[in-house]
Amino acid sequence: MNVPAIPEPEKTLAKNELIKAASNFLRGNILRDLADTSTGSITEDSAQLTKFHGVYAQDDRDLRNQLRREGKEKAFSFMARVRVPGGVCTPAQWLALDTLADEFANGTLKLTTRQAFQFHGILKGNLWRTINGVNKALLDTLAACGDVNRNVMCNPNPAQSALHAETLRVTKAIADHLLPQTRAYHELWVGDDLVAGGEPESEPIYGATYLPRKFKIVVAVPPSNDVDIYGHDLGFIAISDESGKKLIGFNVTVGGGLGMSHNQLETFPRIADVLGFCTVDQVTNVAEKILTTQRDYGDRTDRKHARLKYTIEDRGLLWFRDEVERRLGYRLASPRRFAFTHTGDRYGWVEGENGNLHFTLYIMSGRIKDGLKKALREIAFAHRGDFRLTANQNLMIAGVTPANRPTIEALLKKHKIDNAHQATGLALNAMSCVALPTCGLALAESERYLPELVGALETEIEAAGLRDDAIVLRVTGCPNGCGRPYLAEIGLVGRAPGKYNVYLGAAFNGSRLNVLYRASVPTTEIVSLLGPIIRRYAIERTPHESFGDFVIRAGYVTPTFTAHDFHEEKKVAQAADI
Repeated sequence: MNVPAIPEPEKTLAKNELIKAASNFLRGNILRDLADTSTGSITEDSAQLTKFHGVYAQDDRDLRNQLRREGKEKAFSFMARVRVPGGVCTPAQWLALDTLADEFANGTLKLTTRQAFQFHGILKGNLWRTINGVNKALLDTLAACGDVNRNVMCNPNPAQSALHAETLRVTKAIADHLLPQTRAYHELWVGDDLVAGGEPESEPIYGATYLPRKFKIVVAVPPSNDVDIYGHDLGFIAISDESGKKLIGFNVTVGGGLGMSHNQLETFPRIADVLGFCTVDQVTNVAEKILTTQRDYGDRTDRKHARLKYTIEDRGLLWFRDEVERRLGYRLASPRRFAFTHTGDRYGWVEGENGNLHFTLYIMSGRIKDGLKKALREIAFAHRGDFRLTANQNLMIAGVTPANRPTIEALLKKHKIDNAHQATGLALNAMSCVALPTCGLALAESERYLPELVGALETEIEAAGLRDDAIVLRVTGCPNGCGRPYLAEIGLVGRAPGKYNVYLGAAFNGSRLNVLYRASVPTTEIVSLLGPIIRRYAIERTPHESFGDFVIRAGYVTPTFTAHDFHEEKKVAQAADI
């Protein structure tokens, strides 16, 4: 007798999907919550919607226990992220943000790993004035967070000025094309009131519930992979003609992503696949069709399984390419040849093709405060070019004319910030996320721990004779991967207060994930764990061998290439009871 199969229960939508559907295109009750002076925070539903407006509700976790004992509300504040396509802003915009940081935030500016600005410590009563001020500077916070396409990154590449100008134009075109169309942002933050009888609201690309999760796009210009193109949902690799000066199109990469959760085998970082090649005039259409494919097929029931990497992992790259090409109405061409050599920044003065000069300033963790903030304010008043935020949290003073170089050079020396040459190769290739005290997801320190960690490891680096050798080090306070730790030659991922999972073996050019080497290592043991490996690397490395390649050749870790491989190494972590 045939027994009928029991149908699987239909999965319910994630709560965020219901919030978005009922939000009236991202309005929800944000306005009501902002007007409520009885609390320094907003409701949970509004906190999800404000992310689409570039705003995160946070609190100072350093003060939580004390305030709880005193029976007081948490020390609530807000983080606002400024969207800067390609990371390029004018001196006037820099000065405007500098002023807003002093007037309404905690007095600092944060350069993020995605070429954006962040304000921290904005009190609820100052939030509207902050975001309104950002818009007056002809910047915005719209779609800097949320289930939409985020800030589009682009390689600064000062040595290829003509090529960068064209790729930056494409970057901005992608960002503009994929920007949400809701009028809610302007109504809430700019001052435009909804006019009765106006055209019905619509989101022609996103629809009423936007994407299943965030979507990240980057543009890279070989040989630099500073944007870590393989770690993002969608990437465009610039392909030039034989002269290297004319842009002819882009190789398209899809399905990268670095977020995961400890001890959850169904979550994992993933390296992007190369999908094909498109011409310059096809880029925005290709980006849209890839995004809408994810919109329609991404998982809306489990947010931990909702990124594009899982859609491709589950359905396969061939299926994904066929679906994208069906929507395009044409096939993508075969990928063109390219090569990446590194992921870091070029510090100091670099001359561009047009005769202008660019100075890249080293800023540990991208935090601009105190004397550095004062120095950059003075430089902004004198600068006639632009500022470019790098993907490694550093700052490029770009487009300096030969005539204006002495002025900029004098200011750098006056404030003693022209000192990248004094830093070790390890420090110059290190970065971190914010983590504690404001990030609600942080399990351990990151930004506040990085100086201590770098200083401790530099003792080993100097003793091994590796002072000027570049080793990529990244630290994050949790496994979500904001500091791209899984693409670092040495990656530390927060596991608990004072403890980190240590990953080794990523490729120096960002094309290979690293692998878990030791789980839940206390900060007191990290140097003793890594020191012997660093010393052995100094003695046994082959010519031009990177640290990431060495630890694989020496047998410390086995390289990860697939999700299955990553699952296997996570089983090791679970067995270690972390």
